[in-house]
Amino acid sequence: MLALLLSMLDGFIVGTAMPAVVADLGGLDHMSWVVTGYTLATACSTPVWGKLGDLFPCKTMFLASVVLFLAASVLCGMAPSMDTLIVSRVLQGLGAGGIGAGAFALIGVLLPPRERGRYQGMVAGVMALGQLGGPLVGGFVTGHLGWRWAFYINVPLGVICIAWCWIMLRVPAARRQGKASLDWWGIAFLTGAISACVMAATWAGSTYPWGSWQIIGLAVLALALLAAFIAAERRAREPLMPLRIYSGHRNFPLSAVLLTVTGIASFGATLYLPLYQQVVQGASASHSGLLLLPMMIATLITSNIAGKVMTATGRYKTFPVIGGVCLTVGMGLLSTMGTDTSRIATSASMAIVGAGTGLTMQMANTMAQNAVALRDIGSASAATNLFRNLGGSLGIAVFASLFTGAVSGGTAQSPGAAAHSGHATEHLTAAAHQAYVHDVAHATHLIFLTGACIALTALPAAVFIEEVPLRGKPGSDPATPRPKKVAAS
Repeated sequence: MLALLLSMLDGFIVGTAMPAVVADLGGLDHMSWVVTGYTLATACSTPVWGKLGDLFPCKTMFLASVVLFLAASVLCGMAPSMDTLIVSRVLQGLGAGGIGAGAFALIGVLLPPRERGRYQGMVAGVMALGQLGGPLVGGFVTGHLGWRWAFYINVPLGVICIAWCWIMLRVPAARRQGKASLDWWGIAFLTGAISACVMAATWAGSTYPWGSWQIIGLAVLALALLAAFIAAERRAREPLMPLRIYSGHRNFPLSAVLLTVTGIASFGATLYLPLYQQVVQGASASHSGLLLLPMMIATLITSNIAGKVMTATGRYKTFPVIGGVCLTVGMGLLSTMGTDTSRIATSASMAIVGAGTGLTMQMANTMAQNAVALRDIGSASAATNLFRNLGGSLGIAVFASLFTGAVSGGTAQSPGAAAHSGHATEHLTAAAHQAYVHDVAHATHLIFLTGACIALTALPAAVFIEEVPLRGKPGSDPATPRPKKVAAS
């Protein structure tokens, strides 16, 4: 949980500090690569870390990723130029990929799925704390200590995490036969496919039009590399991402769909709801993290309730079905927001989306891990993280394109600038400001209407989930119910 908090806080703290970074180092035209490089490295390294956790001691790989993340954080804070900062952020992203994959793999190894519901609220709470606290901590640290401390602040928390895990963490040793080997062809093909996909999602609608040859070429390249990856996995002795986790039980691919859809909804809401509330409803940008409080509280409450019921009864299929309905309804209600929508109505709609996220995201993780053998926990955890992150990246790309197209060229502000600057529209005349407010409201309508349509695809995936009995102890077959106790005669 400490490591998850570390990576969650970093993402939102750095976003708040970026204006100060650009003011000090310059390089405005390369600023996007501070985020893109980190995202790309995280996505590409996540499956590799997951496989390393299956082949070698999971605890060792996890601690190595935290050490790499902290070392890169120090390099980011010491960066003398924008180019150095971008390289350091790529290294930091490599460590973050291992933290995400390792943390969820450790949860899968230490806690049998039947007992994991008790801890779902803790995971949801850490994610909510990172999303809410990141912008607040980032604004405070940047304003009082300088932007470099937005990276240095990772060190104390990371050192505590390393010391605690080194002393206290006890992980059951996995027995493997034969010599461990890495699937280098699989790593190369999957890294290339992920890179092409993330770059297309990042550049589409901003750097290049969606229908441009650059974006189409990247999409075709991603598909070709994905096909090559699948072919390589069929021949590999130790595949990077074993295809058996997808074909072994239908719950795993269905859980991947749920995680992708939830990633799109949660990432989109997190980025564009504060923008709408600041520009249209006049909320303060300095408290942008608190604007998402209704959604985060709903996520925390529903995740706790669902987890406790799952632990007590062993039943869970109802929750992702209800969660899919909540996501669709909540996104649909958000799409009805206009220039005269009250903050109470907005908060209520946000709470419904948060309830859908709480009932779906952590439950889908548990279902995915329960659908695979214990030897594939690392690969399965890395795959679920990858689907959620790719869903978020693709969702943000689509939403950004809709926003850019809907907002007038004369008054358009970038989402990042508007979200982090309380003075983003002060230079506009009254008429231009009113037009900008109207355009942002219209863009919000398009974004969340599209989000509702995407969320609708979660319903059939949830309905077709098979309620396989949850493992009651490590090493038991996911498809085998727990043995009943027999009274002594």
